[in-house]
Amino acid sequence: MNQSAVADKYSPKLAVTNALFGLLPDGRQAALYTLTNTQGMAIKLTDFGGIITEIYTPDKEGKLADVTLGFDRLEPYCGDAAFFGALIGRYGNRIAHGCFELDGKIYQLPINNGQHHLHGGPAGFYKVLWTASPYKTEQAVGVCLTYLSRDGEQGYPGNLQVSVIYELNNANEFSIRYRATTDRATPVNLTHHAYFNLAGQGTILDHELIINADRYTPVDAGLIPLGSLDAVAGTPFDFRAPRRIGERLNAEHAQLKLGGGYDHNYVLNKSEHKIMSLAVKVHEPLSGRVLELWTQEPGLQLYSGNFLDGTMTGKGWNYGLYSGFCIEPQHYPDAPNRPHFPSTILRPGDEYSSQSVYRFSVQTG
Repeated sequence: MNQSAVADKYSPKLAVTNALFGLLPDGRQAALYTLTNTQGMAIKLTDFGGIITEIYTPDKEGKLADVTLGFDRLEPYCGDAAFFGALIGRYGNRIAHGCFELDGKIYQLPINNGQHHLHGGPAGFYKVLWTASPYKTEQAVGVCLTYLSRDGEQGYPGNLQVSVIYELNNANEFSIRYRATTDRATPVNLTHHAYFNLAGQGTILDHELIINADRYTPVDAGLIPLGSLDAVAGTPFDFRAPRRIGERLNAEHAQLKLGGGYDHNYVLNKSEHKIMSLAVKVHEPLSGRVLELWTQEPGLQLYSGNFLDGTMTGKGWNYGLYSGFCIEPQHYPDAPNRPHFPSTILRPGDEYSSQSVYRFSVQTG
């Protein structure tokens, strides 16, 4: 075999493949899709819950590591999996007491987080089997997921037709594009709940974080927004310049005590509505890995893994306190009950449309 043939044999290729991931409790098959690019980056996802199970990216020496928390088997995702890697809907984050009024009618949603409704309920989009269609272009590979959320599902009004496109390109950019239409007015707030650890092990306390936000939404004891948009200046919530996630995590600040760390929505600085802008930049110093999040969303939930307690183990390591962080692009929590927050109500004839892009790179200095 000549040298060019050998190089071609071992060179990463742009490809999308699939295999059986496992059987759901009702006997249906869940598939696992693998997206790879020419840089060696790989992402694995399943049509069950739109869950991303693995993300392999290179460090500054070119070594690949899995930088997301999750499991290598289907079964744990069917139970209480802390939303690892999950596609979230109809409504990301919390709705107070699972209740809202829309067009003169009161709707009651399931309560699954203390006294409140969280992430679409106990059978939200992360618990359904999506229809998956893989595809390949000259510069990218992806999977298009579709699902019809029927009127009354988890208490929400309207038949909601949803499509979500996961795409990986050769520039190590992973994009998520959301679309939805409805036949009745309904709240919609879709996001993704990946837990990242750019070191691939240990805690995320030494990750250096930047969030492009001057304000955040403080919360009550149930992590429901109080309604104000408070300045981050002079508080442990100020990440406008690079700060270690763990630097002020245990500071004497009432908001940090409520959730045992960061579990708050940031009001992203936007020059105009729905513009794609840089929301977050994270750097892990030892590996050199860098993650940028660009999004059209007005808000971002920062979660520092405060409720991970070591009871879950996946892919060879134990998920203890602060072993992963989440950066969830979204509209604000409890927006259906907060008229002064950006609206999350989708009406017939309109289209819900949003995109977020996760850019992976390395910093050698």
